[in-house]
This record gives sequence, C-alpha cells and structure tokens, in this order.
Amino acid sequence: MFPSDILVSAGRVVAKLRAAHLKITTAESCTGGLIAGAITTVAGSSYVFDQGFVTYANSAKTAMIGVDAGLIREYGAVSAEVGRAMADGALKAAAADVAVAVTGIAGPGGGTPEKPVGLVFIGIAFRKAPSHVQRFEFGDIGREGVRLATVREALVLLERVG
Repeated sequence: MFPSDILVSAGRVVAKLRAAHLKITTAESCTGGLIAGAITTVAGSSYVFDQGFVTYANSAKTAMIGVDAGLIREYGAVSAEVGRAMADGALKAAAADVAVAVTGIAGPGGGTPEKPVGLVFIGIAFRKAPSHVQRFEFGDIGREGVRLATVREALVLLERVG
C-alpha cells in the first residue's frame, strides 16, 4: 500500500515515540488520513497512536479540532496559521503528547499564483514545547505525488521529535 521508504520512516517514528512513551495524533486535510495510515501500518503502533482527524472541509477543521473560522477566512485553509492551529487543536482534542497536521493543495486544480498546486504546510504541536509549522513547495507533481511527498516530510519532521 505504501512505498517502502514511507514504511521504514513510519517504523522509526513509532519506535522513537514508543521509547519516549509519547502518544501521537494526526489532523489531515490534503493527505486524507495517509499519515495516520502509514503510522498504524507499523506493528506496535497501538502503543503510540491515539487518534486521527481527517478535516478535509473547513467546517470539519472548525468542528472537530477547533480551528477558528475567522482564521480560515483571513489566511485561507492552506496557510501556516491554519496549519499551526490544526496541530494545536488536534493536540487539545486528543489524549496525545504530539500532533502533526497537514494542509495543502494536492491538485490537479485549486492552485493560484500565490498558493500553487503542491504548496503544503505541516504543523507539529507538543504538550511541553512550542508548536511550529513548515512550508513545502513540492510543485505540480500530480495529486498522488503531492500527497506522498507530504506524508514523507511529515514523518521526517516526526523523526526529529524529542
């Protein structure tokens, strides 16, 4: 189902979180649950995975993880501000220590000159440290390409947790 490099990276994330006795939650828009899927493919993930939120619609971002609708109106759903709010909101809604959130434009349509296809923001939130968000521009590499590139980068960021 997943390419081998994603499975290897997910395995390292699970091992690292398990060794640190940390639980994780996900909030996913453009990946539609692929990050949660990659993590839970790993045997032993039940020790570290709390729950995942697929918040594809803006209303879901607001209802499920408390992203302020005004923030979405002001900055757009695909923005650093919303990516951070998604990570922070998922952490508050779950019994987890760390959250990863993604929002982006997978394409093929939906891009603009300011926010092109392939633009993705990945937010990481922690119970005991400041949250942060990172911007990625994968380019118009196809919908599946953007989604898998996002999963890869999210797992790389999670490997650095701790």
